[in-house]
Amino acid sequence: MTERSADESVRANEHIPVLLQEVLTHLVGRAQMPEGAAKESGIFIDATFGRGGHSRKLLEHLSAQSQLLGLDRDPEALEEARRLSEQDPRFSFCQARFSKLQEVLKDKRIEGVRGVLMDVGVSSPQLDRPERGFSFAAQGPLDMRMNPDEGASAADWLNQADEAEIAQVLWMYGEERQSRRIARAIVAARPLATTLELADLVAQALPRPRGGQRKHPATRTFQAVRIFVNEESKELDQGLQQSFSSLAVGGRLAVISFHSLEDRKVKHAFRQLSQPPKVPRRLPIQNLDLQVQGRLIGGPMKPSLAELNANPRSRSATLRVIEKVR
Repeated sequence: MTERSADESVRANEHIPVLLQEVLTHLVGRAQMPEGAAKESGIFIDATFGRGGHSRKLLEHLSAQSQLLGLDRDPEALEEARRLSEQDPRFSFCQARFSKLQEVLKDKRIEGVRGVLMDVGVSSPQLDRPERGFSFAAQGPLDMRMNPDEGASAADWLNQADEAEIAQVLWMYGEERQSRRIARAIVAARPLATTLELADLVAQALPRPRGGQRKHPATRTFQAVRIFVNEESKELDQGLQQSFSSLAVGGRLAVISFHSLEDRKVKHAFRQLSQPPKVPRRLPIQNLDLQVQGRLIGGPMKPSLAELNANPRSRSATLRVIEKVR
């Protein structure tokens, strides 16, 4: 067996859907379809289509009467979505971000969704293409936009923002303890144009770690800038709210996150939906359970050892699922 090239390895990893078995089990009721078993029916949404890994598998488990709507703000997802819609008429696609979900559903006259999948954060194809500017490991333009046709690039913002604003973003969205030091170095080195310029700058600005360091020193900085440039925090908040609102009673929302900031948001939102509100005992309020809107399905799910061996990039993934009960 010959050793695969780096490019072949990248292509092999592009379409590996993370936590696939868990998604199928909890979103459509089963991971492996028994022969002759009735398939799940209804309308489903893959709110982060990417390159279609989850969507293709979901379609295998849906009935002929079902519909699957894919969403993604990245225009590069459009080509793969077009191919899938030509192969399977049950699938349709709309280029849109999370905050436009209810608008899309209204335009398509879709109600009573049975399941929504959100696989949030940056995708493997985006990371693996240096020209998109997401990776600190390869030279490319300092862009980082999920949709290159919208808004300012990472370079645009870093080259004009003041030092205090940069430091605040690095702390809020990257939990970077050396945010002020890095912000100071960025302002002093401007203008920045490429990913390696920023990565090398951060590495030089930080004190040398004691002992080994597993993560690249620019990991938190790149994460923070990407989240800010794409408004990912606000989009996730609106995506969770709109996705859950779109569900029919008994429908489920499954969310895969890849870092602690995202997972905390999902955990907090699901907790609010699944627990009765806290009120002072002296207030004459009864039947608080009637105000509970959702039911948590299991706890946070992590990749199995087999999946970690097959796809190391899944190591930080966490899946949470909630079911609408009223």
